Order: sequence, then structure tokens, then C-alpha cells
Amino acid sequence: MTDLVLLRSLGYILVAAAVVVVLAARLRIPSIVAYLGAGLLLGPMTGLITVGEEIHLISEVGIALLLFLVGLELSLDKIRDVGRVAVLAGLGQVVFTAAGGLVIALLLGFEFIESLFLATALTFSSTVVVVKLLDQKKEIDALYGRIAVGIFLVQDLVVIVALTFLAGLGDPEALTPAGMGIGLVKAFAGMGLLLGAALVAARYLLPRVFAWVASSSEAMLIWSLCWCFLFVIGAEVLALSLEIGAFLAGLSLAQLPYNHDLRRRVHPLMNSFLAVFFVSLGVQMEFGGAAEHALSAVVLSLFVLVGNPFIFMWIIARTGYGERTSFLTSVTVAQISEFSFIFAAMGLASGLIDQSLLSLIGVIGLVTIGVSSYMILYNHELYRIVSGWGMLRFFKASQEEDEEPPGRPRNHIIVVGMNALGRYLVRQLADRGEDVMAVDTDPGKLEGLPGRSLLGSAEYYSTLEEANLPEARLLVSALQIEDTNNLLAYWCRNLGVPSSIHAFDRSVIDELNDIGVNHLMISKNIGIQRIAGELRRQGVLN
Repeated sequence: MTDLVLLRSLGYILVAAAVVVVLAARLRIPSIVAYLGAGLLLGPMTGLITVGEEIHLISEVGIALLLFLVGLELSLDKIRDVGRVAVLAGLGQVVFTAAGGLVIALLLGFEFIESLFLATALTFSSTVVVVKLLDQKKEIDALYGRIAVGIFLVQDLVVIVALTFLAGLGDPEALTPAGMGIGLVKAFAGMGLLLGAALVAARYLLPRVFAWVASSSEAMLIWSLCWCFLFVIGAEVLALSLEIGAFLAGLSLAQLPYNHDLRRRVHPLMNSFLAVFFVSLGVQMEFGGAAEHALSAVVLSLFVLVGNPFIFMWIIARTGYGERTSFLTSVTVAQISEFSFIFAAMGLASGLIDQSLLSLIGVIGLVTIGVSSYMILYNHELYRIVSGWGMLRFFKASQEEDEEPPGRPRNHIIVVGMNALGRYLVRQLADRGEDVMAVDTDPGKLEGLPGRSLLGSAEYYSTLEEANLPEARLLVSALQIEDTNNLLAYWCRNLGVPSSIHAFDRSVIDELNDIGVNHLMISKNIGIQRIAGELRRQGVLN
């Protein structure tokens, strides 16, 4: 009977999540807001489900995968590339927002521990929401997008410290000064041990293991998940939260050249579990508890929507960036984070806060994520309005336009599959002066090639999105994988991008022609001049 209850509850959650996420996409509402709304519908509004231990277990797996994915973003090279603005803005905002949130919560009448949780919940901005929206706007590589992502990476490190601190508090009934001190020392020592293991493994163990399994996409995914849950088990042995273990596992893999490919593979799995987590979180919210704090919800939401951008605008302007860049970056942080919900859920589970405070944080999340999403989507229009009113003169930011980094490739040629034919084509096309991007799953095969390169599997459309296939001049596949070649030809036809596919066997020719491929490479020995001549005849190449 328990299993039937679990399956019924899980079925309700997944059906509701599927429906609301489609509606949210049409209304351009972030999926997290939609999932919380679905939870409110299933729980407080209709009482269809209650969240038991089984659903909690599934949602915890989602949290672990989220932290694992965040860790995968945190390559040391990326941190060095971010520069001082991300560190100054990230840490400065954490200090000012936490201090301001704590004071406001105390003035609203909350106890100190409750105020501390509220201040922490208000401090962090949503990496998931902002990155999705910037990617949707194709501005994640813009200067303000790069600064925002760097700030989120700094905040993510602070999140792990906060989670470690919470893990060190232990039993709320034993919050004596001595007990807290011992617990915190153990927690930070355990995190240091896991961090050391992660960095040593990234330097000496993982490169060899993943070089061995790089040719198999299935093996890459299984090994990465195995590594994630090994660290989760290690965190449990050291009395730390599973979030810390998952994050450090991702951090160690982020130092490998495969991190982008691993992130693309884990992302769909993480989305499924996260849907369960946020829907179940919505189920646990109590309207009665949230109604008690209606004034607090309004005040604290305004603090996040107005106060956070104000703090960021001031800090970024002080680092020498122009008014436009400072404003666009500051608008991206006007929401609380998915980590705010995780932090609050951990506080509820440990007995440090009650259900009404979780509901209050949920309401603030719904309001700030919803409103800030539209602020990000229409940030350029918002800047023109605010700047026209002269409201930004207070910050005394430079009026000069900041230099933008190079954008994504356009009018380029994508070559998939770095076998002998693929590498030959890349070199010949580069010699002809073409802007070429080589794509393969093996980093060794990409070494020494001219032009751009991208590590990833062409089976995933996200890989081709990163290669900017919609704006490519031509896609060439040298692969000898029938299903992948058919898929590439299908995507190219739908996007209107010319394609040249390796017909490595006579049996694949008819199907590729039916799909609508522009050119077939019939023989491995076909010359680049003949391929180029045919593509020039079709108007693809000049």
C-alpha cells in the first residue's frame, strides 16, 4: 500500500510539473515558480497529496544533482577569468544583503535564529533562473552576462560555507557554545578533508579514468554519477550534508576538459529530480503560516527586488564599469536562490525554524523570481527608461560603453567527428580561410587542430546549440554512426542550415536523401576540392 501511495503521489507531481512547465514556457515564467505553484495546487489548495519520506528521498537526490551541476561550473580557470569584479561584487553583496536582511528581520519582530535564516535566504541569487534566462536571450556571453555568472560562482562558494555551518550546528537542543564550537570545527575539518580529496583526485586520478572512458558517452555519465554519490557517501560518513559532498564531486570534475560535456549529460536527469523537489516544497507551504507574515513578505520582497540591485550597482560602478553594464548586471540578482529553499528546508528538518517561516521564504521566492524574470527579459528597455529619468546619476558610473567580449561564432562551418576524414576536412577548410569549429567527444582528437573546437556529443542538441548551429554556414559530419548522421541531417533541414554528411555505406544513402541532406560524401577518399566545388555550386561556399 505504501508503494501505491508513493507511485500515486509521484504521478500527481510529475503530471502537474509537466503541465505547468508547458504553460510557464508560453508565459515566459521560470520553471521554479511554476513548480512551486503546482505544489501549492496539489497540497494546500486541493489536498491531493502529502509529502512522505519517499518523496523527500527523491527530492534530495535532485538537490544533490543540482549541487553537483553547480560544482561542474566551477573550474579554477573560469574563476581566474572572472576577475576582481566578481569577487568584490559577490562577497560585497553577501555582506551587505545579509546585514541588511538581518536588521530588517529583527525589526519585523523575528527571533534571532529566524532572522539569521531569513537573512541567509535573501543573500543568494538564483544561478539556475538567471543562466536559463540569459541563455534564452543569447546574452550569456555578453559582458554583463559573464560578470553575473562569475558573481554566482562566488556566491556558490559562500553557499557551501553556509551549508557547512548549518551542518556543524547539529541538534538544535544542544546549541551550547561548547557544542556549537565542537560541531563547527568537525564540520569544517570534514569539508577540508573532502575538498583536499577532490583536488588531489582532479590532479592525479580523474584525468586517467575519464580519458579511458571518454569514447563511451554512457560510461562517462555513469562514472560521473558514481563519483558524485561516492562523495555524497563520504559527506555522510563525516556528518556533513549530502549537498556538500555532491558539490565537491562536481568541483573536482570541473577541472577536467570534459566538464561541459558532463554538465550537458547530467542536466536532463537533474531537471527531473528538481521538479519533484520544488513541487514537494510547494506542497509543504501553509497559506495560514504565510498569511501571518504578509507584511514581512512585502517588505523583504521589496528589499530583494530593489535593495540587491542597488547594492550591486554601487559596487560594480566602483570597479570602473560603465553605467549600462553595471545596471544590466545588477538587475540579474533581484531574486532569491534555489539554495534559499534548500537552506530553509534543511533548517525545517533540523528543527531550527518552523513551517510558517518556510512558507514565508517560499512566498518571497515566488514574488522575487517571478518579477525579476521579467526585469531580466526586458532589461535593455528597463535601462532606457530608468536612465532617461536620470535615476542612475546617483551611482556616478562611467558613461562610456564597456568593450564587449567576442560573441558566439557566426557564419562558420561545423565539422563533427574527428576521425581521419574529419581532421583532414578541418585542416583543409582552415587553409582555405574558413572559420571552422571541430566537434568530438575525445579531447585528444581535438588537439593540434586549427580554429575552434568543442568537446561534446553531437547526439545532444545542447552541444550543437553551444556550437551555434542555427547561425552556421554549413555542417559537415565525418561520423560513421548512422543514427547520429540522420539526426544531424534532420536538425540541419529544420534550421535551414546546409549539411554535408558522410555516406560511409551505400545502405544509408536513401534515408539521408529522404531527410533532405544537401551533399553526400560517398567515399572516404573524396577530395576536399570536389566537396568544395559541389557546395559552391549549391551556393553554400563562395
